[in-house]
Amino acid sequence: MREITYAEAIREALRQEMQRDSRVFVIGEDVGVYGGSNGVTMGLIDEFGPERIVDAPISEGGIAGVITGAALSGMRPVGEIMFMDFMTQASDQIVNQAAKLRFRSGGQGSVPCVLRTPAGSGAGQGVQQSQSLENWFVHIPGLKVVMPSTPYDAKGLLVAAIRDDNPVIFVEHKLLYKTKGPVPEDLYMIPLGQAEIKRPGRDLTIIATSIMVQRSLDAAQMLAAEGIDAEVVDPRTLKPLDEACLIASASKTGRVLIVHEAPRTGGFGGEVAGVIAGSSAFYHLKAPIVRLAGRDIPIPFNKTLERRAVPQIEDIVAEARRLMWHDISEF
Repeated sequence: MREITYAEAIREALRQEMQRDSRVFVIGEDVGVYGGSNGVTMGLIDEFGPERIVDAPISEGGIAGVITGAALSGMRPVGEIMFMDFMTQASDQIVNQAAKLRFRSGGQGSVPCVLRTPAGSGAGQGVQQSQSLENWFVHIPGLKVVMPSTPYDAKGLLVAAIRDDNPVIFVEHKLLYKTKGPVPEDLYMIPLGQAEIKRPGRDLTIIATSIMVQRSLDAAQMLAAEGIDAEVVDPRTLKPLDEACLIASASKTGRVLIVHEAPRTGGFGGEVAGVIAGSSAFYHLKAPIVRLAGRDIPIPFNKTLERRAVPQIEDIVAEARRLMWHDISEF
């Protein structure tokens, strides 16, 4: 199978869905002539024109409002927010309007829209362009939240998100855009709410999101050399969450390490830990559930400090070792 980048996979999903369904259009800052701040929409304006690849003014609230209204009117819009940090500007339209309109109308209206946004650190972009705010939106009833970790998942999940009848927050890690992987040319969907075991194992379960999936897979290779067989599970969608897959893996291995980039306090890891602790998997645990997450600090601009602010491969390896070999009293 051919290999393309994460960014190319997203572009292909957009192109194929726009070819299939005339109701799909894209709106965002610099998504047209410039091709998007990360090059994801490069060339689409030449194929679909400025009426379907819409360059918006610098107004995140405006973008969110347009896609909400367009979705209510029967379109299937895809908005792009240049950095996830700027979702704060769009949050009123997303949280108080898009997420609630279907419920508020008694099911008579639906808001089938997608809001794509790059998140995460590692690019040296400082405190206001490096955050991971996904759990803010997981907390909101009426929203779905997707975080693909591979090009294959990015394409299949975006197609499913566009076809979903609810507002979907589609979180893309900016360091993943240039990563490559096998992606079919044909149009396909990955159902929302379906986790995937990226690497089977027997000794412990690592549940990771977004770029932490790749780092966990690298860590698992290093652990294998030490005789530790780690299973790596990618939820892929944070909401709806495939609880059954997480519970089954935790029950099998008896040890759980949850890894995400966002700060630990209020992070998605707490939700996952709660799901496992409140299930039958609890009786199979051989050690406490461990969360490895970003530090509770703004993301520094300095590259050395930035790296220390979020989990790295060596951190995952160290926590996995601790889970395997340390006495329970040390937790």
